[in-house]
Amino acid sequence: MPGAPELAQGQHGRGLAARVPFQVVEVTGPSMVPTLHHGDWLLVQYGATVRPGDVVILRHPFQQDLLVVKRAAERRRGGWWVLADNSFAGGDSTDYGAVPEEFVLARAWARYRPLKKDQRSVRGVVAWAVSALRPVSAARSVSWRLRAR
Repeated sequence: MPGAPELAQGQHGRGLAARVPFQVVEVTGPSMVPTLHHGDWLLVQYGATVRPGDVVILRHPFQQDLLVVKRAAERRRGGWWVLADNSFAGGDSTDYGAVPEEFVLARAWARYRPLKKDQRSVRGVVAWAVSALRPVSAARSVSWRLRAR
C-alpha cells in the first residue's frame, strides 16, 4: 500500500506506552509532506486527547502491527476520519474508512528535522536551525487548508 508505512518500527507497544507517555518516533514515507518528511522525528504523547487537526499516531486498520502518522480530520460514526497531508500518497481514511477510537494511540506535539549532510555550510546550518524544531499539532499545512474547503 503506497504511502502507508509512516513510522520506523521500534518499541511502540502498548506496554511501553503505558509506562512512558512521551516517546520519540521516526517518520518514514511521503504521506504527510509538506508537514512531515521522511527522516523527521516526532515527540508524541500516548493517551493524549485528540482534536480535529492534530497529527496522530495510529494502528493501521488492516494491519494492526503497522503504526502510521496521519492528521485527525473529524470524528465520525465508527471513529476518527484521518487524512494524509499529501493527497497523492494515499493510505488514509479515503482508502480504509474511519479508524476505531482505540486504534488512535498518540498525539504528535513537535517535529524535529535532523541536519542533513548537504546543510553543512553556514547558510545551511542557519536555515536548518530556524526550521528544525516545530510544533505539529497547531500548524496546518497548505494542503490541509485547501482540502478542508
